[in-house]
Amino acid sequence: MSNIMVINMGLKSIRCIIFDQKGQKLGSAALAINTAINDKQVEQNPEEWTRKAVQVMKKALWDAGSLRIDFITVTASASCLVCTAKDGTGVGRALMVSDKRAGQEAEQIAGMPEFARIQKSIDMDSSASLMIPKILWVKENQPDVFSGSAYFLTPNDYLIYFLSGVFVTDYLNALKYFYDPVYKRYPEELLEVLQIPLNKLPKVADIGDRVGTLRKKLAEEIGINSDVQVVLTSYDAICSFIGSGVTEEGEASDVSGTVTVFRVFTRKKAQIKGNGIYDLPFYLGENRILGGSNNLGGGLIEWVKQCYYQKEEYPYEIMEKDAAESEPGARGLIFLPYLLGERTPIWDDNARGVFLGLERMHTRKDMTRAVFESTGFIDLDIIEAVNRAGVEVQSVRLSGGLARINLVSKIKADILGRDICVLSEFETTASGAAMIVLLSQGIYPDMKQVAERFAKVRMIIKPDMENHRRYMYMYGLYRDTYSTLRELFLHRKDIMQKMRNDREVQIENL
Repeated sequence: MSNIMVINMGLKSIRCIIFDQKGQKLGSAALAINTAINDKQVEQNPEEWTRKAVQVMKKALWDAGSLRIDFITVTASASCLVCTAKDGTGVGRALMVSDKRAGQEAEQIAGMPEFARIQKSIDMDSSASLMIPKILWVKENQPDVFSGSAYFLTPNDYLIYFLSGVFVTDYLNALKYFYDPVYKRYPEELLEVLQIPLNKLPKVADIGDRVGTLRKKLAEEIGINSDVQVVLTSYDAICSFIGSGVTEEGEASDVSGTVTVFRVFTRKKAQIKGNGIYDLPFYLGENRILGGSNNLGGGLIEWVKQCYYQKEEYPYEIMEKDAAESEPGARGLIFLPYLLGERTPIWDDNARGVFLGLERMHTRKDMTRAVFESTGFIDLDIIEAVNRAGVEVQSVRLSGGLARINLVSKIKADILGRDICVLSEFETTASGAAMIVLLSQGIYPDMKQVAERFAKVRMIIKPDMENHRRYMYMYGLYRDTYSTLRELFLHRKDIMQKMRNDREVQIENL
């Protein structure tokens, strides 16, 4: 019986979960991660990651009864830049995915002929959330950090090095550096013009490769067997998709932790240009993963809690009760959920959160309901982009922390007008990483069999089609609100630059 330890680092916490090969959770532990944030920057401290990684590994191992571990893997947020010294320590703080400072650099790259030559192959636009624009921003604005860095890594790569001593990334994380998965190479011409050394990017390996064994000193510190194999999986959005057990054409997964990850299984080659979504090849089975991630999903609920429910003993229960006492459509109130700008599908770093339609009659109940409903509109936005790409979404599997709020799940079913399958296992990111390990190491023959063990459906929610009809009116208003305000968001950006408000705020749960 093989046991797998998964380190899962999201945007607000780092967790360690131990599974056996039958999908049983043997032990777990979690700690919050601090985030430094202002209008443009979103940063975390890599030294906090490694310190807390050791703590949660120890706690999870103790929780599991100090058993033997056969494999260990990491899954973490993508498109976060960790500048790393030769010894693997971080140089300064990490620029997280929703950090917006590289917008100008992204535009510069988008206009370069060297980028145009690779863009057709990688099917990806240049944006501030991606790795090469972030690295270029560091080069232009933090030259000491740039010159003092031996490697530019994602959190996945950084933690894999911490475990194994090997600088390596998987091909899906490498896509965030404009890596070409067909020709299997980084954009060398572009890097040369930008004067970003190719040798500072991690080597690329296949998902499921063994990269080495756990470092002996670290194994002794944790109290774990030293022959545990370190296996490369991928970033959290991919692992959560696998962990959702999606295996049929048109099946989708919504995994809403801090962010919402919405992706669809297909064997088709989609027409994604101009639709704001990704079409990713997944070599384990030659399947394709269509969709993307936004900037805040469950994180919206944390924001509501901080604003309106801090003094409540049971904030989530009261929040759900309040929202249920409003009505579908929140009595005419719309919420744009773009508190950190937005990624899929609108890709607008300047967008911000907005309540539209506030009246004297509205209370926190309606405002909370409007935020709940915005999580369904997020999904519908992505579904419409997927439909335009030529793939029809049939049903949705739901997991992540937000799926613990039953009213949110019901609202999503009504907004989408589709069956919602709520999974028994909410931690699909960690379970998906374990599933990839088991599949790649030959313990299971195919994805369907391992999914039957790990991804069980707890309940199916049928949509209320009368509510769906009402929500379509509100969704039209939701879309029109963003379209109308898009230019005003740019105007706001100009005003904020003149006001120079760079005050930094520390947030424990993003």
